Amino acid sequence: MDHKQDILKLLRSVADGKTTPEDALLELKEEPFEDLGYAKIDYHRSVRQGASEVIYGAGKTPEQIRGIVTAMGERGCRNILVTRISQEAANMLQEAVPVDYHPLPRLAIAFPEEIEKRGNIVVATGGTSDLPVAEEAALTAEVLGNRVTRLYDVGVAGLHRLLSNLDELMSARCVVAVAGMEGALASVVGGLVDCPVVAVPTSVGYGASFGGLSALLSMLNSCASGCSVVNIDNGFGAGYLASRINQMEGIREDEKV
Repeated sequence: MDHKQDILKLLRSVADGKTTPEDALLELKEEPFEDLGYAKIDYHRSVRQGASEVIYGAGKTPEQIRGIVTAMGERGCRNILVTRISQEAANMLQEAVPVDYHPLPRLAIAFPEEIEKRGNIVVATGGTSDLPVAEEAALTAEVLGNRVTRLYDVGVAGLHRLLSNLDELMSARCVVAVAGMEGALASVVGGLVDCPVVAVPTSVGYGASFGGLSALLSMLNSCASGCSVVNIDNGFGAGYLASRINQMEGIREDEKV
């Protein structure tokens, strides 16, 4: 449900005299969130940020996840993202509501619906071991209405693999570079493209990588301009930020037409 359109419809109803200001105020007061006791669901998130609230599954019981998703579904929310959700919790959720579960990134999409996708985000990884984080980023971006191109296993250890995909990289509005080890992929990509790069350090690597800290510091110290960095293994944050960038670029292009 598009809550922005709901509010606009309510305001027009007040302007037309079909709804009293007092009734409209009551409806708006009741609308922002729902208190389930263990969670307060923010229904106005889509009004403020353009997308529904995302559920972080780690640390929540399967019953809590099911309760939150069910309540959101009853209010018309669709394509609800549940990140870092276990197979057990996903199985329980699937018994209650329609769910697409992706075991590699441990990500579920509840009440899935096809949506129009626009623009182009490229998600690139240094190696195959980075796929769980990359898929979290790619699926997040797709659910938010973005066209995503995946370029996996194109790390700097075999630079020709990356350079063979220059057409895809050069046509992107944003590139998400996912890499562990020394995290060099973000700098290389940042030196090739004319769009923003969202760097995602992963915890992939041997002991001295310190669980992704080495890649994080490398990306933070990148000499490539236009490269920003999210937290270690934060594919969701990267996909969400890339979506914002892609959608803003789309708005600018529409304004030029």
